[in-house]
Amino acid sequence: MKTREDILQIIEEEDVEFIRLQFVDMFGNLKNIAVTPSQLDRVLNNEYFFEGSALFDQQYSSDEEYYLKPDLDSFVILSWRPQQGRVGKFMCDVVDAEGNPVALSPRAILERTLQLGKDKGYRCMVDSECEFFLFHTDDNGMPTVIAHEQAGYLDVGPADLGENARREMVLNLEEMGFDIESSHHEKAPAQHEIDFREGEGMKTADALVTFKFAVRSIAKRFGLYATFMPKPKMDAAGSGMHLNFSLYKDGVNIFDEDENKAKYFVGGVMKYAREMAAITNPTINSYKRILSGYKAPREINWAKKGENIFAKVRKSFGTTKVELRFPDPSANPYLALTVCLYAGFVGMKEKIEPEELVKSWSEEQKYLPDSLKEALNELKKSEFMKKVLGEEFLSIYLEVKEQEWKEYMLQVSDWEINRYLVKL
Repeated sequence: MKTREDILQIIEEEDVEFIRLQFVDMFGNLKNIAVTPSQLDRVLNNEYFFEGSALFDQQYSSDEEYYLKPDLDSFVILSWRPQQGRVGKFMCDVVDAEGNPVALSPRAILERTLQLGKDKGYRCMVDSECEFFLFHTDDNGMPTVIAHEQAGYLDVGPADLGENARREMVLNLEEMGFDIESSHHEKAPAQHEIDFREGEGMKTADALVTFKFAVRSIAKRFGLYATFMPKPKMDAAGSGMHLNFSLYKDGVNIFDEDENKAKYFVGGVMKYAREMAAITNPTINSYKRILSGYKAPREINWAKKGENIFAKVRKSFGTTKVELRFPDPSANPYLALTVCLYAGFVGMKEKIEPEELVKSWSEEQKYLPDSLKEALNELKKSEFMKKVLGEEFLSIYLEVKEQEWKEYMLQVSDWEINRYLVKL
């Protein structure tokens, strides 16, 4: 664990001249206040505040003032920035004036769920497999969905035109202390994947936020635009964010000791999957990935192998893990980990058998929602999600997301023009 003195020493030795205080809003968007080292005492005393509406991406009015409490252990130097006058960053907790965690903060919500695991003696470990696209920008530097390549799964250069950018991303992430397991070209042209080794739950969520920040920043240096949009191209595979869970007790993975516990964990996730979907797949575009096929999981099922399976119990380097394949990278990592872990804990406590669960379902219950609207309806009536996220958080989230759906429904798309303009 880093101490205050460690931070001061790193800043001096590494010639850090700029420090970013970062947090995410309730939708997973990265927010930032930048300071110089001259303000470090104020930073470490949690004296930097922001207007509460920033926690809701300015989409919800709040007169509250919230403060940033840096997680000292999260301090890293951004390796892609200048070597002289370097830039460091903290991930921060959002707290009130007395230093208490703000219940609406996604980081605080995840911490509450991780504490449930700690109370049972569990150390929650997670690793991620996150997919993204690298597209060209136009003459004005604006992003497009154009990619001048036809590379596919595990292809290499020169077919893979993003190979150099992806390599630079991995090298920079490793320089920042991230443990990268592998990287490769994915199935669709211009689609890529970088996989992390397992880490403790909060560190994994922090890493995913920093990972997106790094990937976008480094892509820009190559004249490319990185997007984590789940389904940017109609005729190509979409991007997922597979999450792999293992639980350790007294240094032993309990899924190795008793694979039934892994099965029950899956059972809990399956039971609440439809209610969780508006969190794990939170955008209108998310459901175009799910419905379009291309091996994206739609049916709520489980197995030990298979590419379009909702959840797997599998061995990875000799360790048993629960792999959840339905979340996508538009999800807020803190919330996605929260709902999956909480549901898994319930499944283990209640010994939920996936097979028995499926037998009891109606046909509709066997599938993820078809749209964000359907997912929001499931979320709205969910007592489980109210307990996991808190009533106030859920109320604000639903209000903002339902407005997003209404705005979408007011749009007239090219598809509608092509389909109806001449015929009607």
